[in-house]
Amino acid sequence: MKKSFLNWSGGKDALFALHTLKNQKDFSIEKLLTTFNSENQRVNMHGLPLELIEQQAESLDLSLEPIFLKPNIPLEEYNLMMNQHLDKFKKQGFTHSVFGDILLADLKKYRETQLQKIGMKAVFPLWGRNTLELIQEFIEAGYKAMVVVVNNQVLDESFCGRIIDEDFIKDLPAEVDPCGENGEFHTFVFDGPLFKNPVLFKKGKLVYKKYQPSNKKKNDQSDCYKEPNNWDTQFTFLDLKPK
Repeated sequence: MKKSFLNWSGGKDALFALHTLKNQKDFSIEKLLTTFNSENQRVNMHGLPLELIEQQAESLDLSLEPIFLKPNIPLEEYNLMMNQHLDKFKKQGFTHSVFGDILLADLKKYRETQLQKIGMKAVFPLWGRNTLELIQEFIEAGYKAMVVVVNNQVLDESFCGRIIDEDFIKDLPAEVDPCGENGEFHTFVFDGPLFKNPVLFKKGKLVYKKYQPSNKKKNDQSDCYKEPNNWDTQFTFLDLKPK
């Protein structure tokens, strides 16, 4: 068994990566790694508070390794901080880092390169899968997830707060990836076969955020860990809170 940790956002793709590896039984997933905005203690692109991520980890019977990063951290500083944590993991015997990425080749290459520098390997259990088939598998497996962020350029805010189910898939515009792999939406998974008990939460208000465009190019890796990319600047967040 390969001792591994899962890069955890709180969303459906990370969860289904865990589900997939559990079924394969080649990897021993022993820890969740999540980066948070140090100012509000929330997962940046999902807007999820630390308390809900902690409850997910407890229900999945996994330890959580939170990393708190200041907003708009330069990529070089981000890499330095991450390497410090990964070095600690390596000393603990971890050899593999698991991601829920499906289609973004530049991001996959970036992750592999960074891990290779410290002698670890990246694992992508969902890589290259048909995203419509994947989201249907997720639903059929019995997992429950809610949309907590939408990109207002491609989805109406009415999608925010909806449960991921067959009706949700049917209602998506044709140009939107069924898994939101291009950043169209992000999710919070709160129940399913791997959970000891459902994660209890309550809905808050919708929060609209507009970000200032940067000069970065599309697929600049640094944006994958911080704020939305310069071609996506308007998002609606559903403020979830522990119940």
